[in-house]
Amino acid sequence: MLQKTPVRPVYLDANATTRLDPLALEAMLPFLKGEFGNPSSLHGHGQPAKAVLGRARAAVAALIGAEESEIVFTSGGTEANNAAILSALATQEGRDEIVTSAVEHPAVLALCAHLAQSRGIKVHVIPVDGCGRLDMEAYRAALGPKTALASIMWANNETGTLFPVEELADLAHEAGALFHTDAVQAAGRVPVRLSAVAADFLSLSAHKFHGPKGVGALFVRKGTAFSPLIRGGKQERGRRAGTENVAGIAGLGAAASLAAWHLLTDSDRIAGLRDRLEAGIAELFPHATVLGDTSNRLPNTASIAFDKVDGEGLLVLLAQMGVAVSGGSACASGMMEPSHVLKAMKLKTDLLFGAVRFSLSRDNDAEDIERALAALPAAMDKLCGPTPFRRAVEEAAAALHPAPRASLRKVA
Repeated sequence: MLQKTPVRPVYLDANATTRLDPLALEAMLPFLKGEFGNPSSLHGHGQPAKAVLGRARAAVAALIGAEESEIVFTSGGTEANNAAILSALATQEGRDEIVTSAVEHPAVLALCAHLAQSRGIKVHVIPVDGCGRLDMEAYRAALGPKTALASIMWANNETGTLFPVEELADLAHEAGALFHTDAVQAAGRVPVRLSAVAADFLSLSAHKFHGPKGVGALFVRKGTAFSPLIRGGKQERGRRAGTENVAGIAGLGAAASLAAWHLLTDSDRIAGLRDRLEAGIAELFPHATVLGDTSNRLPNTASIAFDKVDGEGLLVLLAQMGVAVSGGSACASGMMEPSHVLKAMKLKTDLLFGAVRFSLSRDNDAEDIERALAALPAAMDKLCGPTPFRRAVEEAAAALHPAPRASLRKVA
């Protein structure tokens, strides 16, 4: 009896994480096997580790247009964000205010909330419009002589909306403040050139561009005062104590080199796949709405809100059909809560609970898109009719304040 060939799952959740590239794994393996030396050691066992740290530092610097000495290895984007924000507060004497946006990653917003509660730091949270674009007038007004740092992401993880970081950095500097950008979603997906953007700090994470989890980097511009988050030894030029994760950093460096190459070769192809997905969804579901700034966003991200749809149920059914995507809601205490990003965009309540994020990577091809489009109608059919979950969602939605829906399906 002939066995059926297993169908390859369709993975469209790259903004959550990406597959480790085999070449990145290959770069890591020597330091998971025979090469065990400490890069701080002067004897021969430490030299291969020291050398790979240098190569990785150069690769990360090249990816973002920085100098090698400006790269500090971290455990990921969250640590890098925390280190930048806390350093700015520690080094900007007489300044105890932070400016950030309502749609930042929790790695920024949770720390800012903690600082406001525990230390009395004043945090200005700048709103966004229905496309997730920053209110520039509110941003300008929030900057002042007490601002220590403005921290605004390069690209939003849910909608893909890109922020005008070059202008934002310049405005922060005019107020005498430092500027940090969380580029975790941007690095490796769009060109990031720190020669053009005068950021003082930038955060990135390897696993968003086919590197390993648990490793990332913080860019600290030369001449910027820095107060370490982790103290102890003199690793990373005294900016981040602790023996380096040599294998992880080797993978980060290889992934950064690969990402730089694929930026030149795959960005247009990935954007084309995203556009085909959106066009197919528009044909199948005319009442679906593309979220975010569709004229200025990541090439890999399509955030779609399905009107009056149980988003969690749709995700589960698609997963059962072999299509992995993520939603715009998170479960808390048995109830679905729309994400803070979607709430900040003031979406109509019927859309809030039906948001689905499709995020592509260089691993995807046209077959993946067609299979996802084929699965969607079948999943939707199974969602017809009221369910206990849907009733709970509607009760929660009744407490929210909806904004009028835009007349166009692509909010612009």
